[in-house]
Amino acid sequence: MNQPLGNLRTLVLNADMQPLSWAPLSVWNWEDAFVAVHQERVIQVKTYEDVFVRSASRSYAVPAVVALKRFRKRKKVAFTRYHVFLRDEFTCQYCGERFPAKELTFDHVVPRSKGGTSSWTNIVAACGRDNLRKANLTLRQAGMKLLREPFEPTVHQLDQAARRLPFVKGELHQTWMDFLYWEAEIIAE
Repeated sequence: MNQPLGNLRTLVLNADMQPLSWAPLSVWNWEDAFVAVHQERVIQVKTYEDVFVRSASRSYAVPAVVALKRFRKRKKVAFTRYHVFLRDEFTCQYCGERFPAKELTFDHVVPRSKGGTSSWTNIVAACGRDNLRKANLTLRQAGMKLLREPFEPTVHQLDQAARRLPFVKGELHQTWMDFLYWEAEIIAE
């Protein structure tokens, strides 16, 4: 039985067989992975069961997991809204409550009007209520405290934060699990 291709994605591993990135998880659409495999730019590690693409004369398995042939060292983390939220684990740094990204904003700890910069060390994730409460005040003026001082995260720190986030059901394909959770306890059935 051939399953529909739909929006299948392919997990991309570094040459050390670890995800190239957790923040966000390194995936390609299946078409890009398929082309990379056939151009021998990556190694096909695992394929989807019962999922094939057909030419006039052949049938090809669709890659579920691929690995780069050469190790790619990851560089500095880009300063983005998503990465700030991920560093702070989608938690308001004032009240400590976790929110979906669409309900978060970011706050300048030292307001820009008071010389604060838009940088890793001055921006935190904040819920709308606390952002309004703090407004254009310093922490002392607002009578507020941070859960944790803002910092510039390393690639490793962001990956660790991403691994602690719950994934939406269906977001991770079963074929990827052998490559994602090495620290998870193996339970004999």
